[in-house]
Amino acid sequence: MLKKLFPYRFEVFFFSQIAILFGSLIVPSFVFETYLSPLLFLINLFAGIVLLSKQKKTMWFLVALLVISTVILGSELIEKTNEALIGPIKMLTYFLFYIVVTIEIIKQVWKANKVNKNVIFGLISGYVSLGLIGFFICLSIEMVYPNSFLGLIEGISITENLMYYSYITLLTIGYGDILPVSALAHKAAILIGLIGQMYLVVLTAIVVGKYINQTTVKNE
Repeated sequence: MLKKLFPYRFEVFFFSQIAILFGSLIVPSFVFETYLSPLLFLINLFAGIVLLSKQKKTMWFLVALLVISTVILGSELIEKTNEALIGPIKMLTYFLFYIVVTIEIIKQVWKANKVNKNVIFGLISGYVSLGLIGFFICLSIEMVYPNSFLGLIEGISITENLMYYSYITLLTIGYGDILPVSALAHKAAILIGLIGQMYLVVLTAIVVGKYINQTTVKNE
């Protein structure tokens, strides 16, 4: 199964990310946050396993993370759990997952000999993953040090608020509606903006350069 899905690894990973980001536009917020979002994260974890299926040690590490996430989701659905205990484990699981997968995406895009559909999807997926890493950093800070971010909109979940903040910062839009007010939140904002710019400047430039060389060779 993994071998059959491997040629489509970047597409599967990308579309599962898009579902995580924009699923709440289609499904009611409560239903999405409680049931659908955790399921989509599991699908994204599985897509990450497909992505790394040729690297056995790393793949089994992701399988372990998938098992942990599945057990946590099952325990949350079956009975009320201690969020103070489960929450940090969940955050750490996803944080490790996106770090490992983002590094692997960057490696695969960097080493690609030809720029094709897979490389383009990989390039975009890597950038989206950086936003999710930023989201889990911000969420972890807010969980440990409440009120590190001001301007969170009431009636919208903290995850939606900080997901929005992470991507606005990554894209360097910076509307200023949500503000980092603690020292740790300030550092997180700098880190998110910095890695976003480094990704665009370095990796995107490499892919564009490869595409130009590839087109030049074809035309000769």
